[in-house]
Amino acid sequence: MKVRSSLRSLKARHKDCRIVRRKGKVYVINKTNPRFKARQG
Repeated sequence: MKVRSSLRSLKARHKDCRIVRRKGKVYVINKTNPRFKARQG
């Protein structure tokens, strides 16, 4: 999992990427390709 200052660029990498907020942190998750995981905050 990467820690990024901006998740907008990671969301554009794959069409199935979702941005999710959990406990004040912002995550990028991808069900079809779990490689694309990132956290912000």
